[in-house]
Amino acid sequence: MGRLLYGARQTEFEIEDRALAHLKVVITSKLRRNESFSFSWHLKNGDQADDRRITVWVNPNIELQFHFADDSPPPINRRWLEALIVTANSAGGLWLSPEPASGGQIEKSPFGHEE
Repeated sequence: MGRLLYGARQTEFEIEDRALAHLKVVITSKLRRNESFSFSWHLKNGDQADDRRITVWVNPNIELQFHFADDSPPPINRRWLEALIVTANSAGGLWLSPEPASGGQIEKSPFGHEE
């Protein structure tokens, strides 16, 4: 299980490594273009009654760290990446949706280096 650290206080959120790797591609792409956006996901606490929706504001001035539990990066699912990009560019902001069936794995990140 990976971790997303957000803000100066480094508020920590657990997100599975595979999802975190896809989010890293989308988020860093938008931040490179100096774009701000909201990012939302469901925080699961084991019991469905404890599930919550979390939304954070992401912009280039807010510290963000991606910590992965596994040393080897997972292959990127092109369909999932495209779905996340669509939401990130919408008025509602980036939404962590479930992974769709594979539509072709990308072995390297879209930025030309290994993820």
